[in-house]
Amino acid sequence: QVQLVESGGGLVQVGGSLRLSCAASGRTSSTLVMGWFRQAPGKEREFVAAISWSGGRTGYADSVKGRFTISRDNIKNTVYLQMNNLEPEDTAVYYCAATFTSYRSIYYTENEKYESWGQGTQVTVSS
Repeated sequence: QVQLVESGGGLVQVGGSLRLSCAASGRTSSTLVMGWFRQAPGKEREFVAAISWSGGRTGYADSVKGRFTISRDNIKNTVYLQMNNLEPEDTAVYYCAATFTSYRSIYYTENEKYESWGQGTQVTVSS
């Protein structure tokens, strides 16, 4: 099992930036696909970004392409989400997710593919 702890959320103005971090602990020696999801009030949890274990492949929701960047540091067992040019529609609780894989270059966009979840960190974008 893997434990995930997110940090870096907060309040930011429209057009601002935030960097979220997700530290993994536990069974981190195995290959992990990592992802970020978000859930706004009254809405379902949605995919934001994901990254393969090797870091060589990434995927993004259309709504964040060109503004968000996912990256990872496998030495530190940490995945990051750099969020730039934030919009009010980005306001949500952001969750880090992880799942084991046998493949270095695969990532998942589906909620149900992920086995471990963090507690979430609130991101609020004010206009």
